[in-house]
Amino acid sequence: PSPLLAKESIMATEKVLDQSSDTATSSSYRHFRVRHFHLELQVDFERRQLQGREVLDLSCVRPEGGGQELCLDSHSSVGVQSVSVRCGDPEGPLQPVCHKVQPFTSYGCTLVLTLPRPCQSGDQLQVVIDYTATDGPGVVWLDPEQTAGKVKPYLFTQGQAVLNRSFFPCFDTPAVKSSYSASIKVPKGFTAVMSATNWDHDEEENIFHFKMQHPIPSYLVALAVGDIVSADVGPRSRVWTEPSLLEAAKEEYDGVIEDFLKVGEKLFGPYVWGRYDLLFMPPSFPFGGMENPCLTFVTPCLLAGDRSLADVIIHEISHSWFGNLVTNANWGDFWLNEGFTMYAQRRISTELYGAAYTCLEAATGRALLRQHMDNTGEDHPLNKLKVKIEPGIDPDDTYNETPYEKGYCFVSYLAHLVGDQNKFDAFLRAYVNKFKFQSIVAEDTLDFYLSYFPELKEKNIEKKPGFEFDCWLNTPGWPPYLPDLSSGDTLMKPAENLATLWLAADLNMYAIKAVDMSSWKTYQIVYFLDKLLENSPLPQGNTAKLAEMYPKISKAKNAELRFRWVQIVIKNNYEDAFDELQNFLHSQGKQKYTVPVYRVMWSQNEKTRKLAQEVFAATSKQLHKNVQNYVKKIFG
Repeated sequence: PSPLLAKESIMATEKVLDQSSDTATSSSYRHFRVRHFHLELQVDFERRQLQGREVLDLSCVRPEGGGQELCLDSHSSVGVQSVSVRCGDPEGPLQPVCHKVQPFTSYGCTLVLTLPRPCQSGDQLQVVIDYTATDGPGVVWLDPEQTAGKVKPYLFTQGQAVLNRSFFPCFDTPAVKSSYSASIKVPKGFTAVMSATNWDHDEEENIFHFKMQHPIPSYLVALAVGDIVSADVGPRSRVWTEPSLLEAAKEEYDGVIEDFLKVGEKLFGPYVWGRYDLLFMPPSFPFGGMENPCLTFVTPCLLAGDRSLADVIIHEISHSWFGNLVTNANWGDFWLNEGFTMYAQRRISTELYGAAYTCLEAATGRALLRQHMDNTGEDHPLNKLKVKIEPGIDPDDTYNETPYEKGYCFVSYLAHLVGDQNKFDAFLRAYVNKFKFQSIVAEDTLDFYLSYFPELKEKNIEKKPGFEFDCWLNTPGWPPYLPDLSSGDTLMKPAENLATLWLAADLNMYAIKAVDMSSWKTYQIVYFLDKLLENSPLPQGNTAKLAEMYPKISKAKNAELRFRWVQIVIKNNYEDAFDELQNFLHSQGKQKYTVPVYRVMWSQNEKTRKLAQEVFAATSKQLHKNVQNYVKKIFG
C-alpha cells in the first residue's frame, strides 16, 4: 500500500486494539506493519503435513520503537523448527533467534520471538520461520472417500474467522492486511490453487507459484490441493472442480458469472481482483461459500442441475467490495462485512431479477432472523450489531443471523434516510473508494455516512428517537426499522395460499391441483415450504400426499428444497422418506444444513434421535471439525 494508505491502516488498527480479543498479538501489530509475506511449502499427504518456511517482511512503525519481542498467532498443530531474523540490510546475514510458545486460548497459542535488538521506528525486519503445519482446525485433510472422486486425497484451508493461525504463524486478525506470495510443491497428479491475483506452474517440479498483489487480512489466504481441473465460463472466470463435477459446474455457470460482476461494478465501482473463479469443494466443505479473493470456495450443493441456485454466488461476489476490499477490523463488527454484503447482494438481484424476487428472498432471510431471535430471546447479547467478544471466546461461536439480516436492515435504514436509491448507490461507491484495502470499525462507516450527507447530519438524524445509531449498534433485539418487502407479495401470496390449502385436515385437491408450481423459482418454493414447516406437524396423511403431488420437492436435487423437505419429514414423522433424510446428510456437510437437521432430529422422538446417532457415526469423518463439535453439543 501507499504510505498514506499504510498510515490510515495503522490508525484504523489503533482504534480496535481494545476491542480485539481474537489475537494475542495486538502489542506487536501496533508496533510492526507486515509489508509482505511469502510461504514456501511442500504438501505431504502421507504424513498429512505442510513442511516449509514462511518469510515475513516487517516495518517498525511506532515512534517509540517496537521493543525486542515479536508475538505472532499460532496453534498447537504448528511445529516451529527454527526462527531467524535479518535486521536492516536486506542482503545482511540471518541471525537465529530464540522462540517460545505461550498459551492463549482454546483455538490458538502465541509464538513469541526474541529479536537480536530492540527495533527503532523505520527499521526493516525480515523474519524467517521454518515450520510444519499438520491437522489443525484451519488445515483440513480429506481421505479419498471424503471427496467426490473417491480416488485421491484432498487438502483445503479455511481461515475465517481465526483458523489460519494453524496454517501459518501470523497476525490473525482482520485489522492487519498485507500482500503475500507462495510457492507450493505438490505430488504428481495434484493441482494447487490459491486466493491470488497471479498464478504460475513449474510443471517439471510440480510447484505452483502464487502472488496476491493487494493487501488482504490473514483469514482470506486460502489453499486447496487435490485432483482439480478447470474450465472457462466467462472472460475473467473459470470453474475449478474434481473431474467428476467439471461438466456439471460448467453447465451450471457458463456465461452466468460475468452478468453478476458487471452489475456489481456498475453499482459499487471497479472489480479490483482481476479474475473471479469458483472452486467447487468436496461435499464436506462446511460453508455455502467462502469469499476468498479471486477464488471463491463453494459447496457442490449449488450444482442443482437447473441453475436454480446459481444466483447464490451473488452474495460471495458482493464480498469483493464489502468484506474483502473494505473489511471489519474486528469480529465484533462482523455486520460491516455481512450487513453491507446482504444489501449489495439484494441490489444486484433487484437489477437482474426485479424487486418482487428480491423481496421474496429477503423475506426468507427475515424469517431466519425471526427464528433465531425466538430461539435465543431478543435480548441475547449476540443480537446486537456491535458484539463484545470476550477474551478466550472463539469468534466462530458467536456466528448467527444477526450481523447478516439485522445488518441488512440497518444499511436499508441508512438508504431509507437518504430517500434516493441513486444517491445511496453513489454513497456506496464513495465508501468503497474511501476505505478500500483498509480495515475499519462501525464508527468509521457512520462518520463517513454523516459527512457524505451533511443535510442528514444537520438534522441530528443519528439521534432520532427509537432509531439512534447507538441503539442500532449496541442494543440487542429486533431491528427498529424493516425495509418494505411488499413488492414480493405477488410471489408470496400464491405460496401462502397454497400452504394454507395443505394445512387443512380435509384437503381440497381440486384447488391444490389448480395451482401451477412449474414456473416458481427456488425462493418461492422455499417460502411455501417454510410455511408448512412453521405449521408442522401437518394433519394426518398430508405429508404423504404432498410427497406424491410434488416430486419436484420430495425428489429434489436443489439443496435448499431438500433442506426444508427433510425437516418436514422429521417433524411429521414421515418414515417413508427417512431414506431421503439419510441421503441428504450423507451427501453434504454444509453447516447451515447439517446442524439444524440434527437439531430437529434430536428434538423429535426417540427413533429420530437414534437415527441421528447412527447417521452421525457413519458420516462424522467427512464433516469439518467445527461441524462435528456442533453436532456433538446437540447430542449432549
